[in-house]
Amino acid sequence: MKAVTWQGTRDMQVTEVPDPGIVDPTDAIIKVTSTGLCGSDLHLYEPLSPFMTQGDVVGHEPMGVVQEVGSAVSDLKVGDRVVVPFNVSCGTCWTCSRGLHSQCETTQNHEHGTGASLFGYSKLYGQVPGGQAEYLRVPFADTLPIKVPEGPSDDRFLYLSDVLPTAWQGVRYAELPDDGVLLVMGAGPIGDMAARIAMHEGHRVIVVDRVAERLERVRARGAETIDLDAVDDLAEEVRSRTNGRGADSVIDAVGMEAHGNPGAEAAIKAVGLLPDAVAKPLMMNAGFDRLAALHASIECVRRGGTVSISGVYGGAMDPMPVMQMFDKQLQVRMGQANVRRWSDDILPLLTDDADPLGTEGFATHHLPLDAAPEAYANFRSKEEGWVKVVFTP
Repeated sequence: MKAVTWQGTRDMQVTEVPDPGIVDPTDAIIKVTSTGLCGSDLHLYEPLSPFMTQGDVVGHEPMGVVQEVGSAVSDLKVGDRVVVPFNVSCGTCWTCSRGLHSQCETTQNHEHGTGASLFGYSKLYGQVPGGQAEYLRVPFADTLPIKVPEGPSDDRFLYLSDVLPTAWQGVRYAELPDDGVLLVMGAGPIGDMAARIAMHEGHRVIVVDRVAERLERVRARGAETIDLDAVDDLAEEVRSRTNGRGADSVIDAVGMEAHGNPGAEAAIKAVGLLPDAVAKPLMMNAGFDRLAALHASIECVRRGGTVSISGVYGGAMDPMPVMQMFDKQLQVRMGQANVRRWSDDILPLLTDDADPLGTEGFATHHLPLDAAPEAYANFRSKEEGWVKVVFTP
């Protein structure tokens, strides 16, 4: 089958790889009909390259149709239409039973001290073959895939794999009061969707970015916007719009974005030149993150407010303004989305004919899988119009 594979730093290629097969009796094989390109995939493109192996199949936002099921699968059948969550969670262990599917004890990666395995996401998270491919092996077939109805296009449901639950968890963790103001840092796919969710729930939302077309997308949905490059002091601008206090809650939807930061980018490139045996512990014990968005979130939130971190950070020694956080009496919540914790809550919005979150028009590009190498490059450089890419294998 064809699949998008990692071949080296900034080198994604579409290659022929073996078709997946049933390994455990609880597995299913799906034929992928749509699969997304996520901002987190860009971390594999460069920062996390020491944890990649040439030929790794990437991608963690797939949906498709069941082609085969293992002998122990009882709730899923051939022909079912399913979305596959990005975290590989069993659904039955101690952590999954408490809604912490991203910490699944069955698939935790003890060698690297990380949580649940992820599809298509490096040795750090299990080196499980990903979903930017024609077919995908899905373990825990009775508890992991999300069955969705026939009829609406894939775009209506695809984002259940990652974008929607990540944004949904970000809003839940923000713990907005009924009359609260939410500030969203970053108008990429996660920030955009978080803004849509909060506005759907009746909240006032302000979104910060520096890419004009991304700001226009959220403005068209009803959000207020701030062009980061047009203000001298972001925190002061936010306070001026919120009775001098700051936002009740802030969602940091930016995370680890080393590209664009010359110092961080140079450090990452330097580490990438080292042998993997040296580079891996350095990556696990050093901070390379660009923390401007997180520090700005702490500045912009009101005293007693909440900072909800949806963006992925990777530096183990990132400096944090703990004195300021303590003094402002902040709450901070974060973590990989627990997809199966939220999927049943989100699904009714997707089966609503009105499509209240605008999922049908969310993607800016629908491309064949063969276009992946160019798409990665364009998405990384934030080329005009490139906000959300969906591949159709």
